[in-house]
Amino acid sequence: MPKSQSFRACPIANRIYLDHAATSPLRPEARAAMDEGFGHWANPSSPHAEGRAARKLLEDARERAKAALGWKGEVIFTSGASEAAALALQHAQAGARLVSAVEHDCILQAAPDAERLPVRSDGALDLEVLTEAVQRERPLVIVQQVNSETGSRQDVPAIAGIVHQAGGLLLADCAQGAGKMALPEGADLGIVSAHKFGGPIGVGALLVKDYAMLTPSGGQERGYRRGTENMPGVLGMAAALEACSDRYVDPQVFEPLEVLADECRKLGGTWLSDRLSDPTPYIRAIAMPNMSATAQVMRFDMTGIAVSQGSACSSGTMKTSRVLEAMQVEPEVAANTIRVSLGWNTTRAEVERFCEVWLDLARPR
Repeated sequence: MPKSQSFRACPIANRIYLDHAATSPLRPEARAAMDEGFGHWANPSSPHAEGRAARKLLEDARERAKAALGWKGEVIFTSGASEAAALALQHAQAGARLVSAVEHDCILQAAPDAERLPVRSDGALDLEVLTEAVQRERPLVIVQQVNSETGSRQDVPAIAGIVHQAGGLLLADCAQGAGKMALPEGADLGIVSAHKFGGPIGVGALLVKDYAMLTPSGGQERGYRRGTENMPGVLGMAAALEACSDRYVDPQVFEPLEVLADECRKLGGTWLSDRLSDPTPYIRAIAMPNMSATAQVMRFDMTGIAVSQGSACSSGTMKTSRVLEAMQVEPEVAANTIRVSLGWNTTRAEVERFCEVWLDLARPR
């Protein structure tokens, strides 16, 4: 890592974007695919030649998305992860809804009466509690593949084994994992959001092993969703998925963060990945000593670096993160924790610059 230097204001053209967990820039492949879709635009449900042509493009994109994800079930295109979550939680052929305490806000809002299951201090679902909780008629259990605030990964195959043994269904929120890693084994339903891996905003999908797991709820998407399909957006999503490689981010891009982790510990900060049982490298939660997360976000922004205080859907509330609270993170650490998230176009030089600024802010004056 280059020698640390005093931070300075950064022209907007040279800004560094490290908030990919909120949304990732549109990939050029996705933009080109959407342009094609707009050029062939018609309602895919219309019976005329133009509508049939749009339908062909839509169904081709459906098969391409399934192949890119490695999903052998069905794909219902939605307007994003929030709609996919609502569709699953409101129409799944199951009984009690059980959600982990660290799920995304869209899950909790779609199932406000769901029973919340505790997590351990490492962010993992407490499997002993889960084993007792699923002892009811055909429960639906909802867990994140990757937590959007900490990068913690759940052991979805182990959770699936417990849920299926009880005769229940498992819904995996794969919004932060799809495109970056394989879909988790054992999920009966899955949530995907295109703009998290370089696809367009406003399109996503609900993955379902079998349509019989859902109650029909609309006239489009085989009768399981209402609303005209966003065919150009779907094309962009399929193209973005195909552009995701086995190495979503080159490993050398992460190396400066490992150096920063050592410095963070020496300065009395907290590297929250140390607490996690299975962290993903794409999302890092870091607590700086003696500076609030709100102040850090502002100071980084002044230097031309975009980071966040947590999930984009709740970071504007200025409240202590309920995810960190559920993980029993000390209040003074939680209050000073920011999220740094890397994406498909993040460079090593950008990460190095972030590390320089972090150290300059953290070191005693």
